[in-house]
Amino acid sequence: MNARSMSTSPAAAQKSLVMKGMQMSMSVRTKARLDLKSPACIYGLCEALGVVVRFNDINMEGMYDQKPKPRIHVSALRPLARRNFTCAHELGHHVFGHGSTIDELQDEQSKYSNRPPNEVIADAFASFVLMPTLGLREAFTRRGLDPNTASASDIYAVACNFGVGQATLVNHMAYGIDMITPVQRATLGRITPKMIRTELLSETVSEPLTVADQYWNSPTLDAEEGALLLLPTGVVVDTGILMPERDLAKGRLFRTLKPGITRVVIPGTPWATYVRVARRQYIGLARYRHLEDSTDE
Repeated sequence: MNARSMSTSPAAAQKSLVMKGMQMSMSVRTKARLDLKSPACIYGLCEALGVVVRFNDINMEGMYDQKPKPRIHVSALRPLARRNFTCAHELGHHVFGHGSTIDELQDEQSKYSNRPPNEVIADAFASFVLMPTLGLREAFTRRGLDPNTASASDIYAVACNFGVGQATLVNHMAYGIDMITPVQRATLGRITPKMIRTELLSETVSEPLTVADQYWNSPTLDAEEGALLLLPTGVVVDTGILMPERDLAKGRLFRTLKPGITRVVIPGTPWATYVRVARRQYIGLARYRHLEDSTDE
């Protein structure tokens, strides 16, 4: 195969799109004055770029309206982590100037097959802006973990830290940045979030669970009413918003009670984060999602 045919092969074209998505994610983070490794709130990033985000009860992943002013619509019916990725994906369409788009419901696997170029580059942008390579490497190093031997619950904690789903992180590490082997990808792919929740809580629950371990480094933690949070032992919280449930081997379990923002800390240590609770399946502008009485435009 000569150099010209290699440069136009589907694999090379796909790699070129992924590289462009990664480079744009770095440019956007820099423009918004974010570093290139820390977890980022995608809704705050959209706001910094002048893009309005609204949650709707629409039966799709999301959509992007270019005119009259840039606006992203995200389905409030999808899981919280999925909404984050969808919003980042739609922001990708915005920064690449793709024009208005609609993204239908899709399963995780379909994202990696037969995708049009604009969708591939928007996915790549979303992956790298939410899961910067430097940040992921640092997250595993900080936890003393080898990505190729880390357990599913270890991976789950890292995914929570970056605000993405378990499968999204695993697929990005496998297909986006070659951080794990196909064997580890296959192993982790057989373990569902429900199985991880059951292992961590020693019971089967249907509520979403966010794990913020002692290595958590995001300034914020987003959740919805009724969700479960597994926080480090010794954390002090506002019990008007977070109700303690019980102590577990890996921390203390809380349940979110009502919308609002509260700072949780471990006294005497640098560990602290703002827990931001939204109404379940909140409909309205993203910037008002943590208020008890939202005000739309």
